Amino acid sequence: MLAALGRTWVEAWNTGDLERVLALYDEAAVMTSDRIPAMGFDPSGTVRGKDSLRAYWGKALGLLPELHFSLIDLFVSPDSVVVFYENERGKKICEYLRVNETGLIVQGSANHLPH
Repeated sequence: MLAALGRTWVEAWNTGDLERVLALYDEAAVMTSDRIPAMGFDPSGTVRGKDSLRAYWGKALGLLPELHFSLIDLFVSPDSVVVFYENERGKKICEYLRVNETGLIVQGSANHLPH
């Protein structure tokens, strides 16, 4: 089930349809990334709630019209999946996605190489 969610997550991003991506997330989802403060959002690097995710990702998608993720691999646990992918700029990223009992994402963390 979680491997399928990882594939669906990549496919949703590749459509460019933000609402399709957000449909995978719980209303109270929390997302952490070093890109959040860089985009002018919370300096802690964390946004909370689907409305905040919509604002952050909406801005990011506006700046990245060529966004495309190529799946490299998936790693699963009983309540999470790590999506290892390469973006349109050739950067490799691991996205940690923890789900609730209904299968919606409640926590996400984008993990980038430190250089």
